[in-house]
Amino acid sequence: MARRISTTHRVTATAAGWLVGFLIFFPILWMVLTSFKTELDAFSTPPQFLFFHWTTENYAIVQERSNYLHHAMNSIILAFGSTAVALVVAIPAAWSMAFAPTKRTRDTLLWMLSTKMMPPVGVLVPIYLLFRDGGLLDTHIGLIMVEFLANLPIVVWMLYTYFKEIPKDILEAARMDGATIGKELIFVLAPMAVPGIASTVLLNVILAWNEAFWTLNLTTVDAAPLTTFIASYSSPEGLFWAKLSAASTLAIAPILVLGWFSQKQLVRGLTFGAVK
Repeated sequence: MARRISTTHRVTATAAGWLVGFLIFFPILWMVLTSFKTELDAFSTPPQFLFFHWTTENYAIVQERSNYLHHAMNSIILAFGSTAVALVVAIPAAWSMAFAPTKRTRDTLLWMLSTKMMPPVGVLVPIYLLFRDGGLLDTHIGLIMVEFLANLPIVVWMLYTYFKEIPKDILEAARMDGATIGKELIFVLAPMAVPGIASTVLLNVILAWNEAFWTLNLTTVDAAPLTTFIASYSSPEGLFWAKLSAASTLAIAPILVLGWFSQKQLVRGLTFGAVK
């Protein structure tokens, strides 16, 4: 009887998991399907799920109208550039807070996290003026700085959590063997925290890739990433849903593939230290 109940629970849990997964994935599926519709089919009522006239015309128009590779390269530069800078700053910061805490460490972490609660529009004007006067508008360096600072609190918090799970005795043994702080970080701490660092990198890349507010307000052409590429299909004449869906599909495809192939590493990193 107990075995039968256990089996029923597993089946129910599995079905519930598939249902939740489908509900989360359905908007993406609908967007991809809409990208293969004509504009007329995209607005049809009731909506047509599979039985419609399939066409790749929207992708051809998107390629002719916009330089997709230019925007994709900008997204890669901004996402991985801001992630690299964030790691250079966050790893030493998380190390000092995890292994040399002070009375203010907890307050500092909470203060850093509280900055994420501020609406970005609240500081748009001063940042825009600083970028304008500093010649940073529509530049890779300017956007990398903004995205790095925007995501730094999350990166520090994640690395701090992972580093706290590493026994201090190992680092003390390395110091007794003559390891400097730099060698301790590179040769001792980093290899032990690879899962946590990898998941932090993946999460930061995804956040930077999806950043839209700052990219739409601080770029025009030269450093415009894929988020600007998508927004260009919103016009005063209205939204062209089929073409917008095609542009959105092209924009999310690289990061979706990256997340798919690195999901095991991401899950491993997010659960790092959770099970002893």
